[in-house]
Amino acid sequence: MQENKITLQYILHTHGYTGQTAYTRQVLNQLESCRTKALGYHLYKCDDQECGNLKYQYHSCRNRHCPQCGALQKKQWVEDRQRELLPVPYYHVVFTMPHQLNAIALGNRSVLFKLLFKAASTVLLQFAKDKKYLGAQPGILAVLHTWGQQLSFHPHIHCIVSAGGIIKKKLADGTEQTNWRALKRVGGQFLFPVKAMSEVYRSVFIKELNHLASTQALVLATEQQEGYPELLRQLWKQSWVVYAKKPFGGPQQVVNYLAAYTHKVALSNQRLLSCSSQGEVVLRYKDYRNGQQKTMSLSAAELIRRFEQHILPRGFTKIRTYGYLANRGRQTNLRAVTTVLKIPAHPPSCKTPWQVRLYEMYGVRYNECCCCHKTSMVLLQTTYKPTELDSS
Repeated sequence: MQENKITLQYILHTHGYTGQTAYTRQVLNQLESCRTKALGYHLYKCDDQECGNLKYQYHSCRNRHCPQCGALQKKQWVEDRQRELLPVPYYHVVFTMPHQLNAIALGNRSVLFKLLFKAASTVLLQFAKDKKYLGAQPGILAVLHTWGQQLSFHPHIHCIVSAGGIIKKKLADGTEQTNWRALKRVGGQFLFPVKAMSEVYRSVFIKELNHLASTQALVLATEQQEGYPELLRQLWKQSWVVYAKKPFGGPQQVVNYLAAYTHKVALSNQRLLSCSSQGEVVLRYKDYRNGQQKTMSLSAAELIRRFEQHILPRGFTKIRTYGYLANRGRQTNLRAVTTVLKIPAHPPSCKTPWQVRLYEMYGVRYNECCCCHKTSMVLLQTTYKPTELDSS
């Protein structure tokens, strides 16, 4: 048994997989090939005449589901979101989907995931519009997660919502004035009444679900079509879970949350403890019922099957923004808000070169020779096709 060197890539390579669809098989192929000669490489050579060391830098797959990729892009994204934070409290709200819908969701991922976003954002914007609570348009950042700690299929939406929002007013001269209104429930532990949000969320979701079913945008198997009326009765009877957490302590806590969850993949390599030659994988997970770290054993095939459930549809956007943070008019809204709140304008976005980011995060210089430790590596060749390495 190999200890502490197990990765998802290793399991894919040594135990094989077939893939449930052509697309998920393609994703798994990319994850298995990540940073191997299969994806090509950059060939560097040390320019020091006494050294002349050669270095093959294998290309990463850059797939968003890969546990090895995305760290540099994640850091850039978080910094961009940092620039948009305001000196106001932020709340964290989670919208879950009843497990009875899991089977339908697995066959209609894109449709149901979009519905999950739509229902969650509709509820938050609807309550925020009510003057009893806010009477303004807040900023909302929503992130889709589909997994539990044991890799079970558990679609839910994490939302970060500002405790305040903007009000736009047309002036007599035709211009538009933007004002800021703070959340009225200043002493409250939660953004809006949780029970009321849960009821409205259930209503919005089921109404839209029926519309999708009636227009045949929802693909149902024969058994699902026959059981659909009973499913609706069950969904109306039960309470839908909306989990409203206490407000963040400040913008810095929001940033820490963003860094930990927005670009997270279903399974990190750090959670894989061991894998036997027979294909038994030991996985670490957190039991949220008591907060303890535990371990579980799965076959390699079952681990891959569970992981594959969380491969998102091709091109699906898992991070979305609403309210004054919506893509359309975001920068204009933020400039207006900083003026109203009398705080410095947010600095423009600045993309940090990957060479600088690599050194900043890992202390690694891309052109440093591992033999003589001089920054003397120069690029000799780039290939993007599978090839045998030159052994000369």
